[in-house]
Amino acid sequence: MRIVIVVGGAKAQAWRDTIASHLRDAQIDIWQPGFTQPADFAVGWTPPPQFFIDQPRLRAFFSVGAGVEHVLHNPNLPADLPIVRVEDAGMGEQMVDYCRFEVLRWMQRRDEYVAQQAAGVWEPLDSAFSRTEWPVGVFGLGVLGRQVASAFAADGFPVNAFARSSAATEPGVQLFAEADGTDRFEAFMRATKVLMILAPLTPATQDKFNRDTLRLLPRGSYVINVARGGLIVDEGLLELLDSGHLNGAALDVFRTEPLPAEHRYWSHPRVRVTPHTAAVTPLGPASKQIADKITQLAANQNVTGIVDRGRAY
Repeated sequence: MRIVIVVGGAKAQAWRDTIASHLRDAQIDIWQPGFTQPADFAVGWTPPPQFFIDQPRLRAFFSVGAGVEHVLHNPNLPADLPIVRVEDAGMGEQMVDYCRFEVLRWMQRRDEYVAQQAAGVWEPLDSAFSRTEWPVGVFGLGVLGRQVASAFAADGFPVNAFARSSAATEPGVQLFAEADGTDRFEAFMRATKVLMILAPLTPATQDKFNRDTLRLLPRGSYVINVARGGLIVDEGLLELLDSGHLNGAALDVFRTEPLPAEHRYWSHPRVRVTPHTAAVTPLGPASKQIADKITQLAANQNVTGIVDRGRAY
């Protein structure tokens, strides 16, 4: 069995070595332009168009992250090639911590205290410490979204969730299902104080959160995006932050990454920017998961995490 790794930079060797530790009988190579030895499986991120021309006999492509748009948009991707995504592998816990940190920071007005410290001001501020006054709304109830919703429910927050299907239930979470009618999205937004975006980027979610839809959030609300930058229309979000309709945004993902130096997000006083680090794929657990699935596919067994191309996730 031959496996080819197509990951940019120094990480390629780490992925190769870690997967090799689980699949000792496999021949594992790192793809470079001109490498045409036929492989059975590929593991990678953002493969160049030439890759699929050089590797026409692949049985499956494994994405090293939860997102798969980086491979779905490849112009040479074979129509029948299975794409398998990493399912959590420790990323859910990181997402929970990221969202929890931002919500508590806003609840306790920590940014304002930082500013007061810099100015030498001692002035206790009124804070809404009751978690019941901070309903969170999780948009996207997949593997990661479920963990975030469940964690905030356990923390005592009212939790709303918007999902495609009414079957996507979670204890302690009020579900607003798309299948129950389009008005459910409006109801979900109006019931939410902190919007947490955890859905994949698909044709249905592209530009989902624009000026009009974000305005559905109650005045004084907040936005956290740990999914993909293309779900938010930047101009709409900035307009609502400027007007005071929204109090703040914590953004980990952007339409262009790295975020351009001239972008207003860098300097906006209500925006917190992090460089796509809310959930970093843990090499060890993810490699073990991928290796196990390769073993199963090689034995003609079914695996979970295969992407539905019609849904784009």
